Amino acid sequence: MMTVGAVLVAWTLASDPDPVDRLVTPAEEQVRAREAQAAAAQDAARQQARLDGHAREEQEKAREENRKAREEQQKAAEEDQYERGTRALDEGAWDKAVEAFDDVIEAKGRRADGALYWKAYAKNKLGRRDEALTLLGELGRAYPQSRWLKEVRALDVEIRQQSGQATRPENVDDEDLKVMAINGLLNTDPERAVPMLEKLLQGTPSRKLQDRALFVLSQSGSPRAREIVVKIAQGDTQPDLQRKAIQYLGMFGGKESRQALVQIYATSTERSVKKSVLQAFMVSGEKDRVLEAARSEKDPELRRDAIHTLGVMGAQAELWTMYQAETVSATKKAVLQALAVGGAIDRILEVAKAEKDPEIRLDAIQKLGIFGGKRGADAVMEMYKGETDRRVREAALQALFVQGNAPGLIEIARAEKDPELKKRAVTHLSHMGSKEATDFLIEILNR
Repeated sequence: MMTVGAVLVAWTLASDPDPVDRLVTPAEEQVRAREAQAAAAQDAARQQARLDGHAREEQEKAREENRKAREEQQKAAEEDQYERGTRALDEGAWDKAVEAFDDVIEAKGRRADGALYWKAYAKNKLGRRDEALTLLGELGRAYPQSRWLKEVRALDVEIRQQSGQATRPENVDDEDLKVMAINGLLNTDPERAVPMLEKLLQGTPSRKLQDRALFVLSQSGSPRAREIVVKIAQGDTQPDLQRKAIQYLGMFGGKESRQALVQIYATSTERSVKKSVLQAFMVSGEKDRVLEAARSEKDPELRRDAIHTLGVMGAQAELWTMYQAETVSATKKAVLQALAVGGAIDRILEVAKAEKDPEIRLDAIQKLGIFGGKRGADAVMEMYKGETDRRVREAALQALFVQGNAPGLIEIARAEKDPELKKRAVTHLSHMGSKEATDFLIEILNR
């Protein structure tokens, strides 16, 4: 009698013309199972490696972002402390100046060399000449390429020429007399005044005197005076006066001065310097220069600044042309903001009605809120009544709230059938504090 196993083998042999491929021994099954397990393990390992690699990339990206954020915070803190120190210098508060500059020096950032110089200057004013000389020597050793080295040498010579007795801080009245003398130079022969003013800038007077001397030089028609101001604006000398010099070139300069500003913008690598030049372009009415920066600047922050400056300058036509040609959403929003700053309500309303990008459209509707008066109110009410999209209507309600348009919100609260929109209108009214809004809220309570 055949066993069940024998029957199965016989059936298999009879039904398969090539039984060799069908018959698998238990040992072979185990081998195949192990091979399958090994393959699965390899696949899992590869998948895990990919996941680990992605996780490492994300961690590295997060660390880099955190590092950049910390650097920005440190720069901002350093700038605040430096400004605190320079204000103390202007006030003759030498001890406070030393304290503020100590924090900047300790941070070892981009302002550290300037802080060392001004700390030495303040120490000398306090009569602590030995400490001042030590600080100047430290500056030269630690920052051999510093732009302050010329000023360091001048101060070093001045301190060494002074007597060995400790001196008190300068008398404020004496400084005021010097400022009055500089003002008097405005009415003198420029050819005689310029060398005197240049000497003040090259020496180590107070910041007040330096600022005033630069101001007077900026208004002189002398080629030599313009040359001095341009060099300072370029950052070749007197780093702390660079922004002032750029500002004065925009305020008082002619064609040559404006060309110098163009060159400074093109060659500078410092964002703060370029921002100062954009402000100078605005002051001097150089709209085309600002427009060029708004169109071609690679730095996103500087480009936004240029676009905003166009708004301040009232360049509505140029901004509208930019908006129509722009494809990047963030840039379009920046142009929209500049149009709002420039008072272009018609363009904002056009965007609110026709823009295809829903986020930009909502932004335009909300910006209608900054336009007061009947025209602004009518534009927002028109948007609300002509739309059925909830987000659009909510944006219009927000714009009415920004306008302080209680009558418009009350009208909507009375007529609106949508309970959520009605509630939102009432919520806005509850935060307005106007008599009309308060009377309407009391009316609701008395129903």
